[in-house]
Parts: sequence; structure tokens; C-alpha cells
Amino acid sequence: MGTPLESRSAQAEEVIDRLEEAYPDSTISLRYSSRLELLIAVILSAQCTDERVNEETEHLFEKYDGPEDYANAPQEELAEDLNSITYYNNKAKYIRSACETILEDHDGEVPDTMDELTELSGVGRKTANVVLQHGHDVVEGIVVDTHVQRLSRRLGLTEAKRPETIEQELMEIVPEGYWQQFTHLCIDHGRATCTARNPDCSDCVLADICPSEKGDSEIDLAAGEPW
Repeated sequence: MGTPLESRSAQAEEVIDRLEEAYPDSTISLRYSSRLELLIAVILSAQCTDERVNEETEHLFEKYDGPEDYANAPQEELAEDLNSITYYNNKAKYIRSACETILEDHDGEVPDTMDELTELSGVGRKTANVVLQHGHDVVEGIVVDTHVQRLSRRLGLTEAKRPETIEQELMEIVPEGYWQQFTHLCIDHGRATCTARNPDCSDCVLADICPSEKGDSEIDLAAGEPW
């Protein structure tokens, strides 16, 4: 068991410094070529690996071009095109409905505000933050996915369980200039070392400042879809 720094702000900054050195090229792993493709990819990524999403969207983005194609696609056909994705029926409904709203209320363009994005079907703060950050270069929050949720709790940065509360607490201690990169660093470290069920604490660059014991089980995701 490591010893965290005296304040959570200092702990957060030390975590960032070490992870930046360990993962200098950390960035988003979803593949997309437009804001709409980004939005769809993030909707599909809920409780599904980015690797699987990228495999699926490779052919999806060739078949569908623009919000009209998705909005007008039969539910059964779009769902079938997504059938290797978790919750593909629901996600097909979200995508069709979101694209209808984009056409009707936003002149066919993906909106650029948190309020407008979270009004779209299947879009919560997490998805909206990703779209704002990578689609519009607007950073107004921290994306809290399963890795951020798990690592921030294990590292003593928060005791909260719900993503919305974790985000607010992290925004108070993570320097604003790192709000976007913090997520990517946590994702990379969560995949490589601090995994959900068998974290490799013996090979962790944060071990000496991490208060958690090896063997923590994955944090239960209390927040339902969408998030």
C-alpha cells in the first residue's frame, strides 16, 4: 500500500506527471472523420470496447453518410449493422433519434453546447464532453469513463461512485489545462496496468503513492444508460 500526497490536488498533479511520462502519446482511440461520426462512435462505445467499435464503424461509416442516412434507416437494418455491439438495438434507436433531432433542430450539424448535446437521445455528460473536446475543441469538463472512475477512486482522488459527482470533484483538483488529457492517461494506464480485476501493482509507476491494495474489484457502475 502506497502513501498518497497530503492534498488531493498535489496527488492529482503527481499522477498526471508520472502518467504523461509513461504514456507520452496518449490520445483518443476511437476512429472518426467528422463530428457526426465521432458522436456515433461515442454512443456505440458505452459499455463496449473502443476496439470493437472501431471494427464496426469501419463498414458503418462507409454505408451511412450524414444524419439523413441514419435518420431514414429502418430500425431493424441499422440494428443489424450494429449487431456485434453491446445493446445494439437501443443504440440504433439512439442514433436514429439523435440524427432526427440534428436534422430538425440543428440544420444537420452536431450541436456545440453541453445543453444541446445532452438533449440528443443516448447522450449524457460523458458522451457530450467527448464530442465537445474532440469535435469542437471545447473543454468544459472531464470525461469520466470506467477507467477514470476506477483509477480516481483507487488513487484516492475521490470517494464518489457516480460519474457526475466524480467529474465535479476531479474538476476541483485536476488543473484545467489537463481536463482532457487526464482521461486519456487514465484510459491508457487502466488498460495497461491498473486493470479492473487484476491490477499489476508490482509494475505500476504510481504504486508508491496509491493507497489501494491490489485486488480491488471493478467499481460498480451505478449510473445507467446514457452516461
